[in-house]
Amino acid sequence: MDDPILTIEEREAINSGRWFSSLSPSLRHDILRCAYVKRYKDGELIAARGDPPEEWIACARGAVRVSSTSISGKQITLTYVEPGIWFGDVSIFDGDRRTHDAYAHGETTILCVAKTDFKKILAAHVELYEAMLRLHARRIRQLYGLVEDLNTLPLRARLAKQLLHLVRSYGVPSLSDSSEVRIGLHLAQEELAQLLGASRQRVNQELKAMEREEAIRIEPAGLTIRNRDALMRIVDADN
Repeated sequence: MDDPILTIEEREAINSGRWFSSLSPSLRHDILRCAYVKRYKDGELIAARGDPPEEWIACARGAVRVSSTSISGKQITLTYVEPGIWFGDVSIFDGDRRTHDAYAHGETTILCVAKTDFKKILAAHVELYEAMLRLHARRIRQLYGLVEDLNTLPLRARLAKQLLHLVRSYGVPSLSDSSEVRIGLHLAQEELAQLLGASRQRVNQELKAMEREEAIRIEPAGLTIRNRDALMRIVDADN
C-alpha cells in the first residue's frame, strides 16, 4: 500500500506537529527529503518486537497502536501514536531491538526515515541532537505523569483525562450540535480499559455514569463529548 506522496492533510499533520514544527526550516527540509511513505490497513503489523531498528517513524494519518504480549499470550495496548508524533528513535540510538509491537489502528499512513539517513541528518545538523533531547524529555515527563496518575487518581478522573486527550487529538466537530465533539479514533471499551490499567467492566460503569451526567454520549460508532467542562471538573475534583 506504499504511496510516494503524502496527501495535503497528511503533510499538514506532520508539519503542524508540536515537536517537528519547532525545528529549523533546513532541518525539516532534509528530514522530509529523505523520508518515504508507507500505508497500512487496519490491524496490519508495522513493526514487531525483536525487529532491528531500521527506521525512524512518524504517524501522518490514523493511529499506531503500540502493544505488548503478556505471559499468558494476551495482547495489551500501551498507547496510541497520533498524527504528527515521531517514534522509533530510541532503538536507533541504543542499537537494541524493538521492544514492542506496532500495529495500524484504522487506515494508517506513516512517514519513515531509514536509519542510515537519520544518522546522516544527525551528522549534518547538530540542532537535531538538542531537539531529540527535548523530545525524549517530553516523553519522560509524560511517562512520570502517567505513573503518577495511576497511583494517585481514581479511575473516574483518569478516564476523564484520557477522553480529553483523545478529543484534543482526534476530535471531530458535530454537524448537528456545535457544542459536541466526536472522538474520531474508534476504541473498543476493552482497548480504552487497557490504556487505563483497568477492567472493561469498571470502565463501562464509569462511562455510563458520565453519560447519565450528560458529559458524554455512548454511540455504536464511538464516543461523543457533550460537555468538556464537565470532564475537566471530574479531573480537577481529584487533583
